[in-house]
Amino acid sequence: MTKTQELPKWFTNSGGVCYKEGDNVTNFLSNNSINLTNTELSMYDYIKGAELIAYQTSNQGIISNFNKALGWFKKANPEAYMVLLD
Repeated sequence: MTKTQELPKWFTNSGGVCYKEGDNVTNFLSNNSINLTNTELSMYDYIKGAELIAYQTSNQGIISNFNKALGWFKKANPEAYMVLLD
């Protein structure tokens, strides 16, 4: 059974792009890898980009969306969250 995940409206409203395919992602610190669906990969890339911008600019809107994205990802795929973002 394949799980269907919807990206939240704020994701696309804030410039997020939904990929057509998923991929395998490796945590560069632990070297652990995990497969992500297209929506999970889209959110993961959004998180990593927002993380860079948030630390450079301290933009509260980006920080807020970054935190929402982390919450979405943790709920959508707790295992991948632990491998890639925890």
